[in-house]
Amino acid sequence: MLNQVVLTGHIGQDPETFFTSEGNPIAKFSIAFKGSKMKTSWIKVVCFGRLAELTEKHLHQGARVGILGTLDENKWETDEGVKKSNFQILCNSLEFIKTDGRGFENNGNDSQY
Repeated sequence: MLNQVVLTGHIGQDPETFFTSEGNPIAKFSIAFKGSKMKTSWIKVVCFGRLAELTEKHLHQGARVGILGTLDENKWETDEGVKKSNFQILCNSLEFIKTDGRGFENNGNDSQY
């Protein structure tokens, strides 16, 4: 089964970056997009490795990005035993559509990763 998501949207808040116990970077952020009936919807995006580093360096709240990735269901159970789930995009490719230019030393020519 093919699982590929292509989505553009604006980042809702500055990306959060953290590291695995092995020191590999992971960046998370949410993007807003127009869903059914032109209603604004939000979805979390997770970037790993080099994409996480670039996300931390270049992206910020309000930036417009294009995302290519796979849809993943995240499941967990609360302390009260309630089962919950949500969907997120595991990012494979990222395109900077509009940013404020921070972190670009070469006039923004490296806009796609």
